[in-house]
Amino acid sequence: QVQVVESGGGSVQAGGSLRLSCVASGSDFRLNVMGWSRQSPGKQRELVATITRGGNINYADSVKGRFTISRDNAKNTVYLQMNGLKPEDTAVYYCNTGVLVSSMKEWGQGTQVTVSS
Repeated sequence: QVQVVESGGGSVQAGGSLRLSCVASGSDFRLNVMGWSRQSPGKQRELVATITRGGNINYADSVKGRFTISRDNAKNTVYLQMNGLKPEDTAVYYCNTGVLVSSMKEWGQGTQVTVSS
């Protein structure tokens, strides 16, 4: 089992920036991959970005060039720096962890990000 504390959401205008943080605790092997997904009304849940313990990173096409994921392995913390935010980035963002990307799960309540035009 994994416990996470997500923070950093908020409301910004288009073009603005936010930085999300997720501090995780629990089974260490389930923290091999960490990342963020998002859910907005009427849309499918989207896996936004992932990063492995070794530093391999993947982004959804929708955020490439604007979002940057990073992690501090010593603190079991993953960050998502979001720049150039767009109204379509409005969603609840969830911290995910897992052994593999395919086995990642959401563990927290999410943090709301709202981007106004």
